[in-house]
Amino acid sequence: MSEEKKKGGGLVKILIAVAVIAVVFFLANHFGLTGMLTDVPAMQAWFQGLGMVGYLVFILIYILVAVFMLPAFAITLVAGVTFGPIIGAILALLGATAGAMVAFLVARFIARDSIVNKFGDSPIFKKIEKGFAENGTSFLILTRLVPVFPYNLQNYVYGITAISFATFSLVSLVTMAPGAFIYAFMAGQIVTEGPSVMLMVQFAAAGALLFLVSLIPKYIAKKKGINLNDK
Repeated sequence: MSEEKKKGGGLVKILIAVAVIAVVFFLANHFGLTGMLTDVPAMQAWFQGLGMVGYLVFILIYILVAVFMLPAFAITLVAGVTFGPIIGAILALLGATAGAMVAFLVARFIARDSIVNKFGDSPIFKKIEKGFAENGTSFLILTRLVPVFPYNLQNYVYGITAISFATFSLVSLVTMAPGAFIYAFMAGQIVTEGPSVMLMVQFAAAGALLFLVSLIPKYIAKKKGINLNDK
């Protein structure tokens, strides 16, 4: 394929991506979704009005967040606030996993060259690529549990590695569960129960659990001689 054709193909992909983003934001504004994100009662009422379909809509929104590399932490909190601590946590985990899977497939089959050109020189990109080449699936487990490796960027980087889609999806589901459940649960508890001594105890327990989880990858990395610093 000639250089001109490659450039032309890349331009088409960029134009399509811009068009999709424009449509998404237009629809969000048209249906009042952007305003609802700052209006909890309205957001809850809108999703509840959709019934069971609201669950699917939320997961689709999470997929868009992952694909367009928007802040995933915020949408996880939205799940807890909107659907409550238990259902919200489950939806947050399903949404995060589905979003990771779609972004992975985009990187592998649609926008590989564009992603390499955009992020290839990033220290984190190089670290993940090199770490996976040297340590395989264990490095995916470590990067999912260590907050210095952004969720959105990981999805795309692993899409251009040799890891299988099934392995990536399963590991992502398991390793993202603690964070998704804890953050969504805490957000849901604040809205449903309000400040209380019990809530403070739950927050303390959640913080301790996250701390313990964060020690796991550090221990594994030390045993295997893996440097997890992003430099």
